Amino acid sequence: MRIASVEDDASQAEQIRQLLEEAGFTCTSFATGSAFLRALRDQAFDLVIMDWQLPDVSGYELVSWVRQHSGHLPPILFLTSRIDESDIVAGLAVGADDYLAKPVRPGEFIARVRALLRRAYPETVRDDDLIRQGDYMVDARRRVIALAGQIADLSPREFDLALFLFRNIGRLLSRDVIEQAVWGRAMEAGSRTLDTHMSRLRIKLALRPDHGVRLTSVYSHGYRFEATASNE
Repeated sequence: MRIASVEDDASQAEQIRQLLEEAGFTCTSFATGSAFLRALRDQAFDLVIMDWQLPDVSGYELVSWVRQHSGHLPPILFLTSRIDESDIVAGLAVGADDYLAKPVRPGEFIARVRALLRRAYPETVRDDDLIRQGDYMVDARRRVIALAGQIADLSPREFDLALFLFRNIGRLLSRDVIEQAVWGRAMEAGSRTLDTHMSRLRIKLALRPDHGVRLTSVYSHGYRFEATASNE
């Protein structure tokens, strides 16, 4: 899973990156809040680890921005040397999911990260390249998606798009983020390429709540792909 680390101290950023990568995660580090916000234009993350004191913007403001634009995902763990109760309460109130005091203790740090990911994505079971959600099984290595045991007939681009959706379940995704991730570029204004591919996936994969997922179009923004109870 992909994790963003927003930490301006180079040595601490390197420690966080090493700990996460040794635990099997992919970590991208950002030294400023503005660099992190620029990255969100064309990247999606499963978890954000946020330093509370940054040179250009406060962690408080960044958490607030992420929650306003991306909803309750991704989960956010803020790291802080400020352990006054008022600071912690303020951080959690604005949308952070957990906090950890500095200096980082490796075992506790990784345990908190894993716990947040389990809570945030309880319906998605991923083992390296294998994703199970509802009636779907997505095998990234073999590049196949099965619905109730039946392999779907997808083009390579349709598979790439579907894989991106399943890897970002529960997240509000802008058109630019999806296009950059799947096509490697943003489409021209007015292009219907993304919408056409989404329409095909709805049909080919029967993306419906009774199969455990829901794909919805969000006006003027993009799409949300989320888990549902199979009896909805």
